[in-house]
Amino acid sequence: MGANELWSLGASELAKLVASGEVAAAEAVEAHLERIAMVNPRVNAVTRLLEDSARQAARETDRRRAAGEQLGPLAGVPFTVKENIHVAGSATTHGVPYFRDWVAQSDAPPVRRLRTAGAIPVGRTNMPDLAIAGLHTVSQLFGDTANPWDPQRTPGGTSGGDAVAVATGMAPLGLGNDSGGSVRNPATFNGVVGLKPSYGRFPADHRMSEQDPVLGHQLFPVDGPLARSVADLRAAYEVLAGTDPQDPRAVPAPLYGPQAPVRVGVVTDPGGRGDVHPDVRAAIEAAAAALEDAGYLVEEVEVPRLQDALDGYGALLRTEFSLAWPMLRRLLTDDSARHIELDTQRHPAVGLEEYLRQTGVRLGVQRAWAQFFEGCPLLLGPVSTQPVPEPVVPRTPEERDAIFTPMRLLTASTYVGVPAVAVPTGLASGLPQGVQVMAGMYREDLCLDAAQRIEERLGVLTPLDPRRHRVDGEEG
Repeated sequence: MGANELWSLGASELAKLVASGEVAAAEAVEAHLERIAMVNPRVNAVTRLLEDSARQAARETDRRRAAGEQLGPLAGVPFTVKENIHVAGSATTHGVPYFRDWVAQSDAPPVRRLRTAGAIPVGRTNMPDLAIAGLHTVSQLFGDTANPWDPQRTPGGTSGGDAVAVATGMAPLGLGNDSGGSVRNPATFNGVVGLKPSYGRFPADHRMSEQDPVLGHQLFPVDGPLARSVADLRAAYEVLAGTDPQDPRAVPAPLYGPQAPVRVGVVTDPGGRGDVHPDVRAAIEAAAAALEDAGYLVEEVEVPRLQDALDGYGALLRTEFSLAWPMLRRLLTDDSARHIELDTQRHPAVGLEEYLRQTGVRLGVQRAWAQFFEGCPLLLGPVSTQPVPEPVVPRTPEERDAIFTPMRLLTASTYVGVPAVAVPTGLASGLPQGVQVMAGMYREDLCLDAAQRIEERLGVLTPLDPRRHRVDGEEG
């Protein structure tokens, strides 16, 4: 394989070639830097290159291999990092001018773990302002990111930059985060796989200006990888999991649990809203059939205490946002602020007594989900009940609800803290379709196993070259 084709390889395959000496890490990095130069102007996913440090790390990897030293499992594998995750020597901008010069002095735990495994950060990736400004990936500092399948559709968010970078071959791995679907919806909208780990599975550091986040913002956001195949997602999972003194929330749970014949609960229309698009229904049916053919026991189910989960998630976060809003609002444009303001119009912040009550409600909802997973270890459902939307800015609370209500299962699973893997199921009308597979706490292995069965049956969609904007009805 020529060096200019190395960008098309997955992380696991590339790491094997580097470890064997068939490919130099320097070649792998250069191939991906060239790929970024070629396709990023079309999609605007990579915001800043880390080319000098990447080349230096690649040279060190090649030196170590030549000296006979043991390399990590991801040696020589390039990866991208979202603009709100610390990379030593690089500004953690959160997409806004206020943090433009806020340079991290050390890596966040997941970046450090990937580096220790031999992976090499090659670039930072775009996100909505402060990761709160809606579904579409657009920031004040870096502009809009385009969906490579159709630039008239959103790439999702808030980890849209990493999803697009992975989908288009700019890196085999991306590192984003998910606080209500922000890994899973861009994974699905761009035809790649993404893992939202259990709360506490991966160590993280989400401090802004050295200030620790408040309760809801401690409980819900988790860092997670994106890749083009489940095998690569599993490789990243094994590297990222574990304890770290920088994050006392991380737990030493086993990577893999006991195996047994697994029941899969299927929910197509969470909460019975009646808003499931036929393409989404077909994707869920295809995934369920793949699992049934692989020996899983498949049955239709209802999601336990779904509305309580949605209400509790909103009450905790909206109340916390309301206290910080006077400061946050100054950092945002009118369009990026509208997401929070419209949500608050529909669902105002609650008082202290209700906020405290909701912290107890969460434990009850978690108990109900744990009991559900005791009898049915896997839950298969939609990432969104609607296909990939356009990159619109909602103008009314009703328009905002129309965008976010279809992703209610993302919100509920984040609230509970359980793991989930988003996996593609194919194309419909030229756009990627996908599902998510959820399991009980710290059973990412069950999610990955099921996603692997779905992928084996329904295939891998990427990498791809980004499509040009349509001009007068033609492909440009």
